[in-house]
Amino acid sequence: MHIEYIDNFAALEHACQQLGQSLTVCVDTEFHRETTYYPKLALIQLADAEHTYCVDPLAIQNLQPLAALFANDKILKVFHAAWQDMEIFLQTFGTLPTPVFDTQIAAALLGMGEQIGYAALIQEYLGEDIDKSQTRTDWLQRPLSEKQIEYAGGDVHYLCKVYPMMAEQLRELQREEWLLDDFRALCNPQNYTPHPPDMWRKIKAYQKLRGVELAVLQATTAWRETTAQQRDKPRKRIISDDALVDIARQKPANAAQIFSLRSMQNARLTQDDANALITCIEQAKKLPQDAWPKLPKYRKLGVDEDALVDALTALLKQQAALHKINPASIAARKQLEALVSGERDIPLLQGWRMHHGGQILLDFLEGKTTLSVLNDKLTCSP
Repeated sequence: MHIEYIDNFAALEHACQQLGQSLTVCVDTEFHRETTYYPKLALIQLADAEHTYCVDPLAIQNLQPLAALFANDKILKVFHAAWQDMEIFLQTFGTLPTPVFDTQIAAALLGMGEQIGYAALIQEYLGEDIDKSQTRTDWLQRPLSEKQIEYAGGDVHYLCKVYPMMAEQLRELQREEWLLDDFRALCNPQNYTPHPPDMWRKIKAYQKLRGVELAVLQATTAWRETTAQQRDKPRKRIISDDALVDIARQKPANAAQIFSLRSMQNARLTQDDANALITCIEQAKKLPQDAWPKLPKYRKLGVDEDALVDALTALLKQQAALHKINPASIAARKQLEALVSGERDIPLLQGWRMHHGGQILLDFLEGKTTLSVLNDKLTCSP
């Protein structure tokens, strides 16, 4: 495996010209975000069937040839677990690569379970044990060692071998169209833009709060999100989740009361920050009750409803077996419970899951089909 290290514009331009002649380019990145809100791009790996490149974005100011390559809609960009890579490219170029193929998403459709790791995928298809010794390396350091470059380049080198095998399996199973909605979603910029007023839902303890407490949590969490973005610092470096929950419960009246909270002992909050939080609290307390955030409605299913979920589970397992897919790749039990409770805006009723499982379950639930046993087998019929 020959890997070319690209650290100047001319070499990048030549590499992108070479890759631009291919129909498929495999892509990966190395980055750091431990001390920042936005990930710091440290390395970009690119490969086709004949070339493997490691591009140094710290050494090259103008990455336009790469942006043009990613924008070429005649070239399929292949990733494994693309989400964070796509987020970084949106931040770097202002646009997203398109079209894309995600081998992790495809693997679930090929019966390998949800969120299979890269090393496990390579072992499954190539029988190769990937060197994991550089997993925790500092990719921002320079110069990179030969071992680091080999490790990083290997990620896309092996992906180029695996992708054609996966694509062929999907063709044989006539499932090429199944994943289009999932891949289009990866190319939607709106899916990578946090909405500060909604960030309170990311706080694990929010379900323990009620009424105006939720309004305070929403306001202070939105402030934290915006502040973290402005300062390019991790959210919890601004203020911890625990402190936000304590503030929502106790609703301090001044900065001194905020600093006296036990959860604030190791906080890095400034006096101005505390004053800003007090403003958030006061504004939240003035909101009318109908403007308070609403907790997702949850009720414990009754005996009959629970039995319905069991029936749906059996039907789901049958459909998954028919398509040789892990049932969890179609829907988890919580989604089935949501379906029985009347919810319809769920992944089970979207994209390929709707066509290859969701519709059958929905028809049964709405009384359009019935379950019976025929020749010792579960049968679903009109």
